[in-house]
Amino acid sequence: MKLGASTLAGLEYGLEDTLEFIEGLGLEYTELVHQFPFENINAEMLESFNLKYSIHSPFMDVNIAALQDKSRLNSINQIKDSIDLANKIDAETVVVHPGLAPYLANKYFLDKVYEFSNESIRELGEYGKDLGVSTAIENMPTFEGMIYQNLEKLHDTLLSYDMAMTLDIGHANHAGYSPDAMYFSSIKHIHAHDNFGDDDAHLALGEGSIDFKGIINDLKKNNYDGIYIIEVNDFDSIKKSYEYMKENF
Repeated sequence: MKLGASTLAGLEYGLEDTLEFIEGLGLEYTELVHQFPFENINAEMLESFNLKYSIHSPFMDVNIAALQDKSRLNSINQIKDSIDLANKIDAETVVVHPGLAPYLANKYFLDKVYEFSNESIRELGEYGKDLGVSTAIENMPTFEGMIYQNLEKLHDTLLSYDMAMTLDIGHANHAGYSPDAMYFSSIKHIHAHDNFGDDDAHLALGEGSIDFKGIINDLKKNNYDGIYIIEVNDFDSIKKSYEYMKENF
């Protein structure tokens, strides 16, 4: 099993300290959160670690489904910067959020939001393919304004563009998907964290109610061979999650 952890857990500690912690646990993979406070990543510094990387593109201040052209195009360009970085450091995958529908957009123009999101997804997918990088779109939790909470809808869109999905198991559980309903052939990358279905809590694996054994066994049965990225809130939760994975798989 290809197992790694996200630098999301180290936002308050600094990137080098976070990478040292992840490598020290014996994990092989790390997902770099490419936004503040890790907006400017030194590629040479990354080479000092014996880690393989994926990248999570910016999501706090970007919206590839924005109705305002300047906002949307700026967001696309920020994500292209992440794809450029992936190309530079030989990271195969860049994770991308599909965008947001703020209140008025959600109320009056939701079809247009999805249209712009799909145009942006296709553009980023083509940009990544030209550089040998997989642009993998992530399913969202069930919060107002978040689009592509529906796995079937996201899968169909990505198939039409010959692109990959990042399955976020915690988000799918929050959206009400059962373990046997989470597999889709477009899944090429995975985020793993736990919750009780009532919030996107990013708990350590085994601390919530998600049936990881059922989900991972189903993925194995369907020959999933991508990376599992532990995406939790702190260093202790990475360690607990890694121990959970070693004990159960």
